[in-house]
Amino acid sequence: MISQVLEPIAIPPPLNQNLPKPHCHMPNTLSLFDKPVSSSTYASILESCNNPRLGKQVHAHTFKTGFSGQEFVDTKLLQMYGRFGCLGDADLLFDKMTKRNLYSWTAMISLYVDNGLFEEAFCLFDKLQFDDVLLDFFVFPVVLQICSGLGNLELGRQLHGILIKYRFVSNIYVGNALIDMYGKCGSLDDAKKVLETMPEKDRVSWNAIVTACAINGKVFEALGFFETMSLCENSRPNLVSWSAIIGGFSQNGYDEEAIEMLFRMVREGIEPNAQTLASVLPAFARLQKLNLGKEFHGYITRHRLMSNPIVVNGLIDVYRKCGDMMSAFQLFSKFSLKNVVSCNTMIVGYCENGNVSKAKELFDQMRTMAVKKDIISWNSMISGYVNNSLFDEALNLFKHVLTEDGIEPNSFTLGSVLTACTDTSSLRLGKEIHSQAIIRGLQYNTFVGGALVEMYCKCQDIMAAQIAFNEVSERDTSTWNALISGYSRCNQIEDLQHLLTKMKEDGFEPNVYTWNGIIAGHVENDHHDKAMQLFSEMQISNIRPDIYTIGIVLPACSRSATIERGKQVHAHSVRCGYDADVYIGAALVDMYAKCGSIHHAVLAYNRILDPNLVSHNAMLTAYAMHGHGEDGIALFRRMITNGCRPDHVTFLSALSSCVHVGSVEMGRELFNLMQHYDVKPTIKHYTCMIDLLSRAGQLNEAYELIKSVPVEVDSVMWGALLSGCVIHDNIELGEVAAERLVALETNNTANYVLLANLYAYAGKWSDLARTRQKIKDIGMYKIPGCSWIEDRDDVHVFLAYDKSHKRTEEIYATLDKLTLHMKTMAL
Repeated sequence: MISQVLEPIAIPPPLNQNLPKPHCHMPNTLSLFDKPVSSSTYASILESCNNPRLGKQVHAHTFKTGFSGQEFVDTKLLQMYGRFGCLGDADLLFDKMTKRNLYSWTAMISLYVDNGLFEEAFCLFDKLQFDDVLLDFFVFPVVLQICSGLGNLELGRQLHGILIKYRFVSNIYVGNALIDMYGKCGSLDDAKKVLETMPEKDRVSWNAIVTACAINGKVFEALGFFETMSLCENSRPNLVSWSAIIGGFSQNGYDEEAIEMLFRMVREGIEPNAQTLASVLPAFARLQKLNLGKEFHGYITRHRLMSNPIVVNGLIDVYRKCGDMMSAFQLFSKFSLKNVVSCNTMIVGYCENGNVSKAKELFDQMRTMAVKKDIISWNSMISGYVNNSLFDEALNLFKHVLTEDGIEPNSFTLGSVLTACTDTSSLRLGKEIHSQAIIRGLQYNTFVGGALVEMYCKCQDIMAAQIAFNEVSERDTSTWNALISGYSRCNQIEDLQHLLTKMKEDGFEPNVYTWNGIIAGHVENDHHDKAMQLFSEMQISNIRPDIYTIGIVLPACSRSATIERGKQVHAHSVRCGYDADVYIGAALVDMYAKCGSIHHAVLAYNRILDPNLVSHNAMLTAYAMHGHGEDGIALFRRMITNGCRPDHVTFLSALSSCVHVGSVEMGRELFNLMQHYDVKPTIKHYTCMIDLLSRAGQLNEAYELIKSVPVEVDSVMWGALLSGCVIHDNIELGEVAAERLVALETNNTANYVLLANLYAYAGKWSDLARTRQKIKDIGMYKIPGCSWIEDRDDVHVFLAYDKSHKRTEEIYATLDKLTLHMKTMAL
């Protein structure tokens, strides 16, 4: 966008300064042919042509009058063809010209440049130097654009040397072109030197250096030159200057500064044009400032800029990133030019906001809208499916890409479908896509190679991951991180230090993502103590844990039930301001609940700034886990009142709360409510209802529900029914449940113990004796209970009658003293 607002390098009129003024309307201009014509007549007519068809008629007329082949007229014809981009006609004319002057050469070179044919343009300039034509300054601003187009700094410096030799370097047009060339070739120092040595500077000179700084990321240097301009009476910033500095801030990620400069521009009475607004709208989008976006939408409407497709697409992008797809669609329908760019923007927006069906609908409609899909369209749809966990749909669409005429999958296509294979652990499909990458030579690509490494690691094929990594031609930190994380997740912990050393030898330093990958692997493989040790090492290293690190280590605290370590992680998250994040808050709630502190779980939940379904579910689960059924039901009611749409986890936790308070009616209400929210009951929901009914003594209803379950009934359901039968002395139904339980789990002692308890409560002693004898005959024994305590940084685990602890003698000696003390106190 910056390059679009840079003023074109001005070149003086090439020939006759006193040509007649062109007429406004072609019919009046063509009437000049009624009189005797001259070269000046043709020049005037050609300069006033407003379409190539009329220009070609004039060209045909020159053959009738004998002016075809005249150097001046042919040059004007070349310039006319160049103006309309008629490269083929210009080429044909230029090849037939017997006499070429510097202006015809310049016109032809300029046409090649305008069409992006920079190498061809330079070849033409090379031929010019061997032609018997004296070079002049005005050809060089055009030739310097070749260097910019090719990004060839060395060539630009050679041309600079030629300009010094011909003493054209002091010309203001040449100086401005040199600044522009050096800026676009990335040599800002050379651009600044040219500016310093220019004997005369104009507004274009300053605009060129402002733009050069901006496109090289030195936006505050650009601002310095911009402020210097403001002090120059004859070179005060104009629309181009403002657009360059605003575009520079926006393109370099200084969004707040870009918006502030736009406001300042308006305050100073400079009206932004379509290009200015198009350059700053991405800043509104990235900051997700919907209100400001709407304000400038109004400004754009009032200033009648809605006909500009770039501005309209920019506005659509603002609404898309702010999640207001209704406004985005209204713009798209009413104002947008229906092209592939606007369609792709809408597809991405729908996918990002979870409305994949709308995205697919528009994707399919592109054919009826006469808009040809490009690879970006296909990539947007495939990545949309992947990001919304619709992996089968993504893979099916990829198969269509392979058969689509004119569409060639690129690195982004393969990277997206490989992500689908990774998330579904589809090794076979991943290998097929790997073969597609090899066919296209994309296995060496950094993005594809990294995706292959991740896919093979997720599928536990670490050797294939290493081979894929070795094939990547230009590895980066992300590629190394994918491999190191893969080794850690595959539990190849002993190889990590060697890989870290190799990574450093390759010129890449481990970053926070490297550490996160290693810690995540330790957590996934139940190395919780080592994971916490690594977290502690991170805190004292020069790499600080980020919000993702916190999210990774909190489950380690949850699984090891170490509340003190959890509190340390919580303290770090508070210092960094992460605890108010909805996902970190939910993880803290889960950790405290599993570590036995519902009080701290509630405090963590209340700190979340913008709770969502995930955090609500975490709190509901915590209440259910700790038997706070009434609190859980109250939270569920608040969620519904506030418009939060429950999912299967919400209902499961709410039903568990009903079990704890024994509220059968509320349980039935919740179970029936699932249908209203399109939540299909799973086996866990049925188990909750059976447990609720069994505990409440409604055993026949529970049994009938078991028989109506549409999935295979498991041991947990029968166990819940049997427990209810034990509580309420229902021998007949208890024996049915026990029979089914034993058939499902023949070696589970707990099932026989439950049946024995049932007989004991009912006073059926002979059946009790028979059951106990059966337990003895089979050789089963009850799994001992387990408990643990935290002592500073250590966790001590104990089993019943356990003698494996290293301090067993001290423990039992202390236990004997306590037992004796209790007996003494009881006397």
